[in-house]
This record gives sequence, C-alpha cells and structure tokens, in this order.
Amino acid sequence: METLALLWGIIGPGVAGAVFGAGWWFWVDAVVCSAVQVSFLHYLPGIFASLAALMFNAVNKDEIGYDYYSPYGDDSEWRVKLWLFVAYVVSFVCLAGSVGMLVQDALTDKGPSVWTGVAGVLQCVLVLISGLIYWTCHSEE
Repeated sequence: METLALLWGIIGPGVAGAVFGAGWWFWVDAVVCSAVQVSFLHYLPGIFASLAALMFNAVNKDEIGYDYYSPYGDDSEWRVKLWLFVAYVVSFVCLAGSVGMLVQDALTDKGPSVWTGVAGVLQCVLVLISGLIYWTCHSEE
C-alpha cells in the first residue's frame, strides 16, 4: 500500500497537469472554432475554476485534523476548513455558471454555439478534477 502511495505521489502531479491542460484545450478549441466572438463573460467560469483549483492546492491535506488532538491546534484548523469551504463554493458556482452559459448558448441563435457551452462545462469539470487530483497526491513529508 505504501508503494502505491509513493507511486501516486510521483505520477499524480503529471496526471493532474494533463487533466488541467485538457480542460483548457477544450475551451481554447471552442473559442477558436466559434463562428461568433465569444464574450469575456463566457471566460469567467474557467478562470475562477482555475483559481478554485489553486485555492485547493494552497492547503496541505495534512493540516486538516480529523481528530480532537490536531497537531496544528484549533486556531489554524478552522481557518483551513473555512478556506476549503470557500474553495468548494467557488468551484460549484463555476460549475453552475458554466451550465448556465451552456443553456444560454443552446437557447439563443445569436450567441456562441452549443459546443462553446459544452466546452465551458468540460473545462470547469476537468480543471476542478485536476485540482483535486493534485491535492490528493500532494503532501509535505
């Protein structure tokens, strides 16, 4: 089991980077292939999803105490949990915003194509998954 954790610590960041790059690749493909100019509002869910992934990775998973006798004390533990809660809220708002853009793109004929909306949802999902992948394999030893 320890070798599996060691192997995941080695290849996990590469997997996370590939998933992150794939998310942004979908978005860039949709913007380049769009017949109309994509407004800056459509870029915001992906940008904030990337910030949420950065917020996840600003916290070391060893700082979260799951028992009463946390090595970091009570003061830092609630701050870490609050930071992660805000990161989760930002990520879910990004997902909701990208789904809203997808619905808006599907219902109107003047805006970007449906592929732009689908790519925005894929971008947010993959960027947030990459942040969580990196967070699971990253710890200070």
